[in-house]
Amino acid sequence: MDLAFRISFFILLSAALPTINASIHNYQNQLFGEVGNAYLLPGGSEGLAASPSSDNSASDGRSFIRFENITFWRTQAAADGHSDKEQSTGLVQAVIFQAADRNNIGGSAYGGQRSICCTPDLAKLEGCKQGEVIRIPSATDSKWPIVLNIHFSGNYLATSMDQAEVPITKTGMYNLFFIACDPMLKGTTLRGKTVWKNPDGYLPGRMAPLMKFYVYMTIAYLLLSAIWFSQYMRFWKDILLLQHCITAVIGLGLFEMILWHFDYSNFNSSGMRPVVITSWVVTVGAIRKTLARLLILSVSMGYGVVRPTLGGLTSKVLLIGATYFLASELLDITEYVGTINDISGRARLFLVLPDAFLDAFLILWIFTSLSKTLEQLQVKRISAKLDLYRKFSNALAVAVIASVGWITFEVYFKATDPFNERWQSAWIITAFWDILSFALLCVICYLWAPSQSSQRYAYSEDVGEEYDDEEAQSLTRGQSDGDVGLVKQERNDGNAGVSDHEDETEEDKRE
Repeated sequence: MDLAFRISFFILLSAALPTINASIHNYQNQLFGEVGNAYLLPGGSEGLAASPSSDNSASDGRSFIRFENITFWRTQAAADGHSDKEQSTGLVQAVIFQAADRNNIGGSAYGGQRSICCTPDLAKLEGCKQGEVIRIPSATDSKWPIVLNIHFSGNYLATSMDQAEVPITKTGMYNLFFIACDPMLKGTTLRGKTVWKNPDGYLPGRMAPLMKFYVYMTIAYLLLSAIWFSQYMRFWKDILLLQHCITAVIGLGLFEMILWHFDYSNFNSSGMRPVVITSWVVTVGAIRKTLARLLILSVSMGYGVVRPTLGGLTSKVLLIGATYFLASELLDITEYVGTINDISGRARLFLVLPDAFLDAFLILWIFTSLSKTLEQLQVKRISAKLDLYRKFSNALAVAVIASVGWITFEVYFKATDPFNERWQSAWIITAFWDILSFALLCVICYLWAPSQSSQRYAYSEDVGEEYDDEEAQSLTRGQSDGDVGLVKQERNDGNAGVSDHEDETEEDKRE
């Protein structure tokens, strides 16, 4: 029973995360839920760093949780149960505690079910006050957990909380709950907001490192863009269609990193996360991820290298791309856009599964196509393209192995930290995927870098051995039978081109 209580209690704690609007947590007529012998409402959960000093005269550089315009509304039946002359006719308590002190809230009598509110038996055993939250002082600071009392008066329907500010003097994961122990307060609702601030701004502690991270990622994309575009403009006449696609992915990646930094910077300075900005960020990100996956899939199929078009596969590739974009867009909106604040854990899981399934399907399709392309290149003995594709397949294999390894680590990380006590390093989970994506893009840029010999990797019907260097030199030597040899070679190449074209047609039909 004790375990069941803790699970229920902290499920509500984790549910507090989607209900926030950045570091300004808004409560719009939110209803208290029944948990054990109490009615409670999760108010938020954030990692907060300690204030650098105890100077409370200025707002900058301090860390705090502030209550603003907090009003509680009880039901008409609860108000009618009291007269207008009574002083205290209902108590709601705001409880702030660190995740490390979670066991300091509540207690159990004789080893039975754990209770949040003090019962007659617990009042005798632990000396708590019946009808109030059980609070055990922290071993490191007797003032914590913080409990603030808000009383209803007479038969009034509402009561307001005086503006209060709780300074944060110790770094940790802080949780806020509004709790009512009076059974008459069932159906109570809350309006108002709380402001959570770190020393460097309003950005939650788990997200704060990402603001600097996206600065570094922007610089990395700028460097890659400078190198790529210098070659791109230099060899403009020799650019392949595939290289145009790579250019688009680089541009979208740079734009996405800039938008992410702007989003977090605005978040940090204002405490709010505008829907429009965040929607733009996730949409650009979804487009970039979709285009990058389609680019890798097209390359794996040999598009522009061993086949001029995707043929009958074009519609299938576009369909999987559109499907992936929708799945990725919905998932990212769920995770990042502040307007979606009532989505349940099951609904979020419902959106994660299609995205994961599509990624797995794309990986399978990519490696299947890559295997067929390598086989074609080996049969036709096109050494330059074969070497290129072998390097590309090795890079993809490393990326997939790294992804699987990181997913395993991510599952372990979250499973062993149910209360987010390692919040200061949680940003790495998000950052890894951006780093891996950028690294794979760099490999593709290196392999398909614009150059004078770019057309060497383009699709051509004049394939066979594709004129190895030695053969090309022999054809240019002034031998007596050079002209005859050249005519024969052209005829053979023509026949090879027809044969290759027929092979590609049969390949498209089979696929």
